[in-house]
Amino acid sequence: MAAPTPEIVAWCSELLAPLGAVRAKRMFGGHGLYVDEVFIAIIVGDDLYLKTDEASRPGFEAAGCRPFEYASAEGKKVALSYWSAPAEAMESPVQMLPWARQALASALRARASKPPARPRAAPAKPPA
Repeated sequence: MAAPTPEIVAWCSELLAPLGAVRAKRMFGGHGLYVDEVFIAIIVGDDLYLKTDEASRPGFEAAGCRPFEYASAEGKKVALSYWSAPAEAMESPVQMLPWARQALASALRARASKPPARPRAAPAKPPA
């Protein structure tokens, strides 16, 4: 699997820009895309995958999209909750907007369903 080119990363960032501030971060040979610091997409090679959940997945399935899958160290196929963007959505930010909104909503629902993080203990102070 080839790493995404800087041009693909820039184009995908532009496609998501109508939602808010987009930040791309390298990860595992690809890139993660954040909108207003919410992780909503991954880029692997030339493919953009958007966050899905039970509420949004049927729309992606109906549009002929496919899940992001990879082979684990044991050789098992692992599917994540990210699905490819529809081909027509890759043509312009206007066509991407409804799909990107679904990805953002999915990511926000996933965040809300997680239990709150426990506060970290303060580091021990050295003896005076």
